[in-house]
Amino acid sequence: MIRIDSIWMSVAPCDMRSGMDTLMNQIIAVFGAAHAHNAYLFANRSANRMKVIVRDGFGIWLCSRRLHKGSFNWIKSPDSTATLTLSTEQFNALIVGLPWQRLEQYSNIQCL
Repeated sequence: MIRIDSIWMSVAPCDMRSGMDTLMNQIIAVFGAAHAHNAYLFANRSANRMKVIVRDGFGIWLCSRRLHKGSFNWIKSPDSTATLTLSTEQFNALIVGLPWQRLEQYSNIQCL
């Protein structure tokens, strides 16, 4: 599959009509550059749609996801250039609509 070393979340809402070129320009504006093996996450204002751009070193992958009910637990910030780095576990929780911000609370719980 595609190797992803870092996952970056843009907290500014994104126009979901944007294609690869527009999103790549936004990645460069917000993150400074589009690095290989990095995933960049964008969501619309209501956070029920998400686009993921991955640059794999050879080309660009674009993936989109829409929730029919509910919304993604997206961080909202008045700063349009604010970004976050997510772990793989946080990303996996985010894409199914779980509260990924609380994963660290539960990481120390042991099941018997």
